[in-house]
Amino acid sequence: MSGHSKWATIKRAKGAADAKRGKLFSVLSKDITLAARDGGGDPGFNPRLRTCIAKAKAANMPADNVERAIKKGTGELPGVVYEEVLYEGYGAGGVGVIVEITTDNKNRSASEVRSTMGKNGGNLAGVGAVAFQFDRKGQMIIEASATDEETLMEITLEAGAEDILNEADHFEVICPISEYDAVSQALTDKGIETVSSELAYLPNVEVPVTDKDTARKVLHLVEKLEDLEDVKAVHHNMDLADGLLEEAES
Repeated sequence: MSGHSKWATIKRAKGAADAKRGKLFSVLSKDITLAARDGGGDPGFNPRLRTCIAKAKAANMPADNVERAIKKGTGELPGVVYEEVLYEGYGAGGVGVIVEITTDNKNRSASEVRSTMGKNGGNLAGVGAVAFQFDRKGQMIIEASATDEETLMEITLEAGAEDILNEADHFEVICPISEYDAVSQALTDKGIETVSSELAYLPNVEVPVTDKDTARKVLHLVEKLEDLEDVKAVHHNMDLADGLLEEAES
């Protein structure tokens, strides 16, 4: 379900209003600042920064915004201090939810996440209550029109990928965190564009959902969490019955 879930999120984002673009730029800017802070401002020697810049370019983020974010991270420009925080919780049907936050105020973020959870059928859980149901992996989503499965397997497996999933309209490439930069670079070198490339939390335990109402509640909760200013990404382990995703989104 992880690839389907990510693909559905991407498709929703493509149809979103300009306000969503502002949120996306904010998330990308924070990621770039953190990457530059932790690994320096030269993308040639900072794989994480290089990946963040590639994402920003793919989203048509202005080059001036990218440059400012880098300089904030290296200290050349003043800026707020960001922290990365993980919140865990449950949605309808006992579905596990992980919320990645980049914030300059943990108290504000915790309050917003808790409130959003409570208003939309979810609740926060303690540290470690949900995270064990997920693995931290590199995940690349590629449109099926960008390449063929045989070529993709040859390129990514040699670079260190551990799995390639063919989902008809898109491919999902999974790799260990340690091989993420190598796999990303291999795709770039061959001119294969990704519609999403990130370090994600992928479920190793899935919660089966077979009714439309529960699925709709979980998707609504995820969407509301994604709308929060400090939220970078939301991951869940809902395993939907065939055809239920389309019904729940209708």
